[in-house]
Parts: sequence; structure tokens; C-alpha cells
Amino acid sequence: MSPAYHPRAYVSGMRNVSRGLVSRTKIIQAMEQGKAHVPDISERSKLGKACVSYHLKLLLRRRVVSLTQTGRTGWWTLTKYGQEKLAV
Repeated sequence: MSPAYHPRAYVSGMRNVSRGLVSRTKIIQAMEQGKAHVPDISERSKLGKACVSYHLKLLLRRRVVSLTQTGRTGWWTLTKYGQEKLAV
């Protein structure tokens, strides 16, 4: 049985391989707490900063996350776009 992926982890227009889905699921779950920097998301999700940055840029293109830039630092937040989890 495959692990449960977050519905927003699926990126249209590209192959959704298991490793990418797992990484994006961890990132989205880490971001559900609110605004965060890449190092914070990296620490919470236990993924490398480069991996987090790569997947955030993919999710940004699909408008699943948004970026607010203040100087060199960026605050990442989840948007209302993308599939939502169903209430069980």
C-alpha cells in the first residue's frame, strides 16, 4: 500500500514520482503552521534546504504557495489553491 500523500503535493503537468510527493507532503505539512522561511521549513520537514527550495518553486508555479519577499528573506505561505483534504 502506498503512503498517504497530501492532495496539494500533486503537481499537474509533470510526473509525480513517489520521492517528490513525499517531499512535497512533508513541506506542506510543515507549512500548515503558518508563514515560514526556507530554513524553518527545512528543519520542520527534515529535508535539505535545496530540496525545500526546489519543491517550493514548483508549488509556487502552481500557486499552491505564495512568496512575500522582504529584502533577501522570503516568507512562504500556503494559498487556497490546489486540492484540499477531505474531512473524514
